[in-house]
Amino acid sequence: MSKPRLWVTRRLSDATLERAARDYDVVINHDDTPGTAAQIIAASAAFDAILPCHSEHFNAEVVAQLDPRLKIVANHSVGVDHCDLPALRAAGITVTNTPDVLSDATAEIAMLLMLGAARHAVAGDRIVRTGAWDSWSPAFMVGKQVTGARLGIIGMGRVGRAFAAKARGFDMDVHYYNRSELSPELAPGATYHATVDSLLGVADFLSLHCPATPETTNLMNAERFALLPQGAVIVNTARGALVDEDALLAALQSGRVAAAGLDCFKVEPGGNPAFAGHENIFMLPHIGSATRQTRDAMGFRALDNLDAFFAGETPRDIL
Repeated sequence: MSKPRLWVTRRLSDATLERAARDYDVVINHDDTPGTAAQIIAASAAFDAILPCHSEHFNAEVVAQLDPRLKIVANHSVGVDHCDLPALRAAGITVTNTPDVLSDATAEIAMLLMLGAARHAVAGDRIVRTGAWDSWSPAFMVGKQVTGARLGIIGMGRVGRAFAAKARGFDMDVHYYNRSELSPELAPGATYHATVDSLLGVADFLSLHCPATPETTNLMNAERFALLPQGAVIVNTARGALVDEDALLAALQSGRVAAAGLDCFKVEPGGNPAFAGHENIFMLPHIGSATRQTRDAMGFRALDNLDAFFAGETPRDIL
């Protein structure tokens, strides 16, 4: 019996590619460039399955042109805002993602961003690196203390809960907004807020962990930034669409927001050039899940979903 044909759109971990080559008739994009709409459409006529990343976009226009041969899109990501799920379902194409396995890695990056933003990591690195560190005083590089502070989390899914667990190690007072209140076992000691606006009023530190949807686009806008305590710090390791970037710049310039730690942006790759001149913005290039352990786990989770599908079973992470 012939193996299903699989297109892997990006250069995944070695262990993932070795397993894919063992079990599938696989073609790998070793150039590691994002798949274009034309490439996705052409691949649908040549492959039974596509294993894409967030860089490949399955919008309604693309889905309408897919060949019936394509049966499953097994995403190498948790977020699926690059996929038009209703259009894919209507086309009879199964869609999966890779939850669970990247929660800790992303929560670690959120903690790095929170600490770096709060303690002037960008300016401090520049001063030492350029040889400009030539004095000291008690007023030098004074930042915002994390330990014991109030932390607001928007979205208490897997990543949000992993971040809350790490924040408790800093004795932070955790508050959260979620679509529904969690059990005490899932959110031990955390205070639930029924609305985002209620949460913002107590968030000395705010971390975003919700998906990008039409409802959450520009979730943090000028009105919401104004609800934060003066001098708050905001962290975003979820999706760039959640933040109105012009409103964030205005909040930083007014002092309402003291600093920001960002791993995602409206435009990716590239980010927002207007942020570059602000040393109170600590930025990373969307690397929340970028550890060897997590990359292997994500790749294997995507392949697990493919294996189940082609065995005639329901994939674990079907959407």
